[in-house]
Amino acid sequence: MSVRLFSFHGGVKTDGHKHESCGTPIRSAPLPGRLVVPLRQSARAASECLVVAGQKVFKGERIGAPVGVLGTAVHAPTSGTVVAIGDHLMPHPSGLSTLAVEIEPDGEERWIEHAPFDWQQSSRAEALAHLRDCGLVGLGGATFPSHVKLGTGSGIHTLILNGAECEPWITCDDRLMRERAADILVGARILRHLIGAERLLIGIEDNKPEAIAAMRSACAALPGAEVVVIPAVYPAGGEKQLIRTLTGIEIPYGRLGGEFGVQCFNVGTAHAVYRAMEHGEPLISRIVTLTGNVDQPGNFEVLIGTPVEDLLALAGPRRADTDRIIMGGPMMGFALPDLHVPVVKASNCLISASQKLFPSAPPEQACIRCGSCARACPAELQPFEMYWHARAKNFGKAQEYHLFDCIECGCCSYVCPSHIPLVDYFRFAKSEIWARERDKNAADQARERFEFRNWRQEREKEEKAAKLAAKAAETRAKLAEGGEASDSPAAAAAEDPKKALVAAALARAKAQKAAVAPKNTEGLSSEKQAEIDEIERRRRELGLDAPPSAADDAPQKTEARDA
Repeated sequence: MSVRLFSFHGGVKTDGHKHESCGTPIRSAPLPGRLVVPLRQSARAASECLVVAGQKVFKGERIGAPVGVLGTAVHAPTSGTVVAIGDHLMPHPSGLSTLAVEIEPDGEERWIEHAPFDWQQSSRAEALAHLRDCGLVGLGGATFPSHVKLGTGSGIHTLILNGAECEPWITCDDRLMRERAADILVGARILRHLIGAERLLIGIEDNKPEAIAAMRSACAALPGAEVVVIPAVYPAGGEKQLIRTLTGIEIPYGRLGGEFGVQCFNVGTAHAVYRAMEHGEPLISRIVTLTGNVDQPGNFEVLIGTPVEDLLALAGPRRADTDRIIMGGPMMGFALPDLHVPVVKASNCLISASQKLFPSAPPEQACIRCGSCARACPAELQPFEMYWHARAKNFGKAQEYHLFDCIECGCCSYVCPSHIPLVDYFRFAKSEIWARERDKNAADQARERFEFRNWRQEREKEEKAAKLAAKAAETRAKLAEGGEASDSPAAAAAEDPKKALVAAALARAKAQKAAVAPKNTEGLSSEKQAEIDEIERRRRELGLDAPPSAADDAPQKTEARDA
């Protein structure tokens, strides 16, 4: 059954530069001297460290436990010794650090005990838990946890495998589909079973004829699966753009494809699902494209945690004019802050860049409002309007033009005749809005804590007053039972709750004193006993047997002041 293709707005035609790296088979990268495995593989999810320095670990052993709803496990890529646990630079444009586990390989590649997972006989919850514990995330770049994306197992009629790989220079998915198409289809079958979809569409751009042929051959063994060839237009591989192309469904900002009965997974993710289910292997490696200003570009299967500096040597010596290393593609990638950063699950490509391949942009000029950016925007936005408001820091107005609908694909910057880095302005505006939201939330929480503190203090005052009133009522009731006159000191004290509490305290003290018996009085001589009796007699004459009541004490103090 042929699938009718739809088109999305905008997009650009770029020079793909695919031929540089797609001509050779996938090679395995050698074991590095050190592996640095970050416990935070993406901005969404972190994991809790399960190992200590000096501990021996096996290949595939869990070293990080998932934290939170979006958490996934992290595993040791090889066997060896944990030599350090501490902050390490992340492959991120911010240049920030995160907690990482540093492992020194022993070269033995000793696996933990692992076995295939019977996903057909197990419950759906058990299968999703297995994917979470295997560290499965989307390998298309977003690294969204796969067990979360699989949803509830109902309401999805179409499963899409994304093999478009529209970003220039990147060919890791192309080689994966050429060489491991059957394994990808097994993973797709598992995903379709877990998600409850009846239909499977595999979208591949028309500039990958070998991958198309390999996937079509593999699809023959899977009923309901179809390879659909789509035009090679950037960003046709974007999730929302691919869904629009294959199904005609347009996903609004803030909504997910699952709400419209369709879900999309990368072909690399499907292959990782196959390894996790059929072999019980966690996600400890991925395919990475090495290309650009190198002598031997190609694709390598790389262990997570391999330092970029060690990996670049596999593509041959870097040429003298290389000025930076880009992780990802030239449209959405970023220059690495340091070459000691490790490969993570989101690392799909490393490009050795030079001025010849990627010339520096000319100086930014004034916007001429030509509308080229709006015509190229796949999200159907008006980037020139968003630019003006972002530049003026009028962030509220920028949001009115749907700033957060921007997918930061870079099409607008690519076609801008004034060489304005539009995406940089949009990222700046988004970060400022998020920062202000965080500040506002913090202020709201502080205000709520302050108001709760005031309410608690008022409540404690009311409770204290209620206790005093109850105590005074109890004292009045006792006096009434004892038949004391209403003008007696005790009765007067009962009228005042504070005086009632003082009177009660004095009464307790008097009772305690009366209950105290003299100690060490056994075996006294008659002379000593007579002396003690005389002392007690004088005390009684002076009225010192009991402390005066609060009502009796006040006149004495007044008389003393008058004297």
